[in-house]
Amino acid sequence: MKPRHLLTLPLALIATPVLAQDLTPTESAQVDTIVADALAGSGVPSASVAIVRGGKIVFAKAYGKQSETMTTASADRPYQIASISKQFTAAALLMLEDEGKLSLDDTVSKWVPGISGGDKIKLRQLLSHTSGLQDYWPQDYSFAAMAKPTTPQGIVDRWAKKPLDFDPGAQWQYSNTGYVVAGLVAEKAAGKPLLAYLQEKVFKPLGMTAIDQDKAIGKKYPQGYKRNALGPVRVAEPAAAGWLFAAGELSMSASDLAKWDIARMNRTLLPADDWQEQETPVKLTDGKNSNYGLGVSIGTNDGRKVIEHSGEAVGFLSENVVFPDDKAAVVVLVNGDFSDAYTSITGKIAKLILPPATAAAAPANDETAYTARARTVFDQVRAGTIDRSAMTDDLIYYFNPTVTGDYRESLTKLGDPTSFALRRPARLRGGFVNRNYLVTYPDGRKLSVVTYAEPAASNGAPGRYEQFMVMPAE
Repeated sequence: MKPRHLLTLPLALIATPVLAQDLTPTESAQVDTIVADALAGSGVPSASVAIVRGGKIVFAKAYGKQSETMTTASADRPYQIASISKQFTAAALLMLEDEGKLSLDDTVSKWVPGISGGDKIKLRQLLSHTSGLQDYWPQDYSFAAMAKPTTPQGIVDRWAKKPLDFDPGAQWQYSNTGYVVAGLVAEKAAGKPLLAYLQEKVFKPLGMTAIDQDKAIGKKYPQGYKRNALGPVRVAEPAAAGWLFAAGELSMSASDLAKWDIARMNRTLLPADDWQEQETPVKLTDGKNSNYGLGVSIGTNDGRKVIEHSGEAVGFLSENVVFPDDKAAVVVLVNGDFSDAYTSITGKIAKLILPPATAAAAPANDETAYTARARTVFDQVRAGTIDRSAMTDDLIYYFNPTVTGDYRESLTKLGDPTSFALRRPARLRGGFVNRNYLVTYPDGRKLSVVTYAEPAASNGAPGRYEQFMVMPAE
């Protein structure tokens, strides 16, 4: 839904800025409105924002309800940053290489035995998502196994010993599994836990406070929330311990993450060539650009270099965008995993602090049959008449009676949409094909549909859906 502009901020959204002196009063008010509109329109309970301009933090502020027991939002509280953690894991391996304890051109088998293709996969391919190891968590929900604790070795034994999805270096496919393996390598080379190594080499030198997200649970910490379609916003049950490790184990405040962004801009802490290596897009064996380095995405915005990564944990979403040549960055952390509010806030703040960018045209793609099928399933979930034969066991587990009821009750009342369109081209993820759709209604309301499906069979029959999630769109 396109949120209505608010004339005044609700009391729950009023907080004291930490460092706002370099934003004009007008700019600060605009940031407040951007965040307030996004939270009101999406139902996301809270957001924590940090802005870097001119190479320093000029704004840090939290908004909304951070938990059921916290009455006032605080910018100092840590949110789970999930996959943004990957760039710290990559930095650890780069530093260990500087110390002569490993080489990024080592094979995985030198460090961790029993990995599929371990004698061919290089450590740098783990960090660039080109290893071919299948992603163990492509879904945007907790699947059944995540109700029980696991260990890095447990993840390796279940997913990293499957046949490779492709030859190392041949494709780019996001893989949390590869980062779990990378974390095990880092711990063996460092001779200590990964988080302890990062505390010593990164967090303490930069004055950052970072903790294990499995420990960032309880009355002192922001709480994660979920929403089934447009149903009620509910407290999310955290995954059991051990499911993120080196792929996304960190919790920190927006300001702490901004300190890391400033080190990136200024080429401090790490040698300049390490920063450059992390930010250099990896080329695939066919010469194509992956647009991904070692733990970060690399792109351009109106000719401006952008270093970016997002993150998703149970009940949390995060976005970190750095404009290194402009000495600017935007960090947005939210405690709801059901909307694109976090990216909407980020984009609008970036436009506020930087010159306007020119939007790129969406690539053409013939997806007619897949879009029609997705529309059929969308109609089923909003009517509560789900064809479970088109779903994997994981998705059947997700669509329990509560979720099914929330989808039916919240979507039926909207009536029929005016359009259902592919939002971006299909891409591989965790052995599945990801397609996202935008649903538009006559009153201007918009929904996002995020799907993952098994690849089509050799006879052309479509694969079952592993994920079919509906959420508010900006």
